[in-house]
Amino acid sequence: MTEAALPLLARIADALDRLAPAAPAAPSFGGARLFRHEPVSGAFLPAPDYAMDIELLVGIERQKDRFLQNLRRFATGLPCNHVLLWGVRGTGKSSLTKSAFMALAAEYTDLKLVEVDRDEVAALPPLFDALRVRAERFVVLCDDLSFEDGAAAAKALKSALEGGVAGPPENVLFVATSNRRHLMPRDHAESQGAIASAENAEEEMSVSDRFGLWIGFPPMDQPTYLAAINTYAERFGLTVENLERRALQWSQLRGARSGRVAWQFVRDLAGELGVRLPG
Repeated sequence: MTEAALPLLARIADALDRLAPAAPAAPSFGGARLFRHEPVSGAFLPAPDYAMDIELLVGIERQKDRFLQNLRRFATGLPCNHVLLWGVRGTGKSSLTKSAFMALAAEYTDLKLVEVDRDEVAALPPLFDALRVRAERFVVLCDDLSFEDGAAAAKALKSALEGGVAGPPENVLFVATSNRRHLMPRDHAESQGAIASAENAEEEMSVSDRFGLWIGFPPMDQPTYLAAINTYAERFGLTVENLERRALQWSQLRGARSGRVAWQFVRDLAGELGVRLPG
């Protein structure tokens, strides 16, 4: 190579540097406490604070105490466990996670919550690696988790929770909610052959074992449902005749009693009375 060619090569190198995509900016977690992860771009999209007060979650006192205890340990750097909240729909699993987080985030300013979509379980290992190097402490929430895609998704989640040779991130607490204790889809056996079904079932059920803390949410009975209605009505000043009768009629039309149904009734009643509610 002649010395005269060096300036040309330098100009070519400069041009290639300008054409190369810029390195992605380091994520900023200073502007919010709740975020949603976008796996394609790797962005963390800020979300508004969750408005539901944890004291409004009625009928799940044992679940609240156990979850808050584990979350506080995580926030203070003490040993804790990843959490699986399982049970019938509408019983407050997701609401408990976010309202408990908001209660403690007021005390621990480095505590952040990142929500991930259940269809993006495969993106969890790189997400955990990205969060590992941060100074903040992250609650990663996956709502309504189940392995519709089979064992591949289960393996990705196990890889994230175990952390490979580096071990699990000390500053990440994973919380999943599910209607099923072992996270498997209901049609699991029907959609696969017998051998594949058995092997995938073993793979998927083994993921449940990675959650050190299982918290169950049973169906809501009528006294608890009415207690929730009365708590909401008192909190928001909703005065109406035959409150409990109307609440029971509402639940009969919905075919279920749950915290979600109670809150939907209260929202309807507040709209009727012209009262604004949070969230």
